[in-house]
Amino acid sequence: MSKSRESARERLARERAEQARRRRRRLWLAAAGAAVVVIAAVVAITLAVTGGSGSSGGGLPLAPLSTLGTLQPAPAAGPAGPEGVPVPAGPALADTSNGATGQPVDGISCQTSEQTLFHIHAHLTIFVNGAARQVPAGIGIPGAQATQTAQGAFIETGTCFYWLHTHADDGIIHIESPVQRTYTLGNLFDIWGQPLGPDQVGPAHGHVVAIYNGQVFQGNPRDVPLNAHAQISLQVGTPLVAPEQITFPNGL
Repeated sequence: MSKSRESARERLARERAEQARRRRRRLWLAAAGAAVVVIAAVVAITLAVTGGSGSSGGGLPLAPLSTLGTLQPAPAAGPAGPEGVPVPAGPALADTSNGATGQPVDGISCQTSEQTLFHIHAHLTIFVNGAARQVPAGIGIPGAQATQTAQGAFIETGTCFYWLHTHADDGIIHIESPVQRTYTLGNLFDIWGQPLGPDQVGPAHGHVVAIYNGQVFQGNPRDVPLNAHAQISLQVGTPLVAPEQITFPNGL
């Protein structure tokens, strides 16, 4: 065999080996890229299911309810009010006489008609030394005019409606806003004209425990978000009671 022919065969062998190497590299890169996509998808699904972290609930500072120790059973639910939600048997925590009268509060306006571009509801219960207190009707509705129903009073009209307001004594908070944003308990209490903090809920003083959707909220209770169908309990003093869970009726 001539040297030129042998050289040509060697060159062809080298080229084929190089082509094979390149094919293997392309396959490896494709497999690595697919693995990255799969890992990213798994991470995204995990975050969606867990809310971002195992105990934070979508970034909220939450802890298990068990960290509070033994809780007393929640008191028996009162009769259903005009919105189909039980009304606590106790008196109101405070009336609405100190509430806002129409001026903007925390960037929240009071308008002559309810705004429904962003329309959700949350539920709030309050306990002082283990006893239930009502969240009164008419928060955020200056000049409230009540209509009497078979299930109790319902606020239908007023001078204006703040984007956060209550129609009945059942703890249902109506969030009816022309803009979508996260409102908080602090916003509601500011409209109500009542203080809220780690050591006070309205006129009640003492250590405050906030429970959000069955977990302990570890931040300032003012920062508790009013998300859709959030079930919130504020408790001042002791004993602590198990949070009440309601079923939101259709329309709420």
